[in-house]
Amino acid sequence: MAVTIDPRPTVFGDRFIVTGSYDAADATIDLSAFLSSIDFAGANSSGASAAVPITDTGATPPSQDVYFQPIVRIDGTSLRIAAGLADQAAEAGTFFAIGRRA
Repeated sequence: MAVTIDPRPTVFGDRFIVTGSYDAADATIDLSAFLSSIDFAGANSSGASAAVPITDTGATPPSQDVYFQPIVRIDGTSLRIAAGLADQAAEAGTFFAIGRRA
């Protein structure tokens, strides 16, 4: 695992913002050393996401490309990161989380 936590977190009141990066193989990011609970989290792929063509019969043109971002699920004080589409390969990226300080 190569999760890297940025060395300068932001604190406001009892809230803490943690940012960092992760490798494609990192499916879980444990933030229990920083946060006692997580209110919100997000992630961005570091590379260009693959386009997935979709067809919308009510649109002109009827076919367009959609780009899926990683899916982030909050699990206690950890983040679970998955590719945005079932057959899409996981990619490295960056993340942020806002929660209560530990």
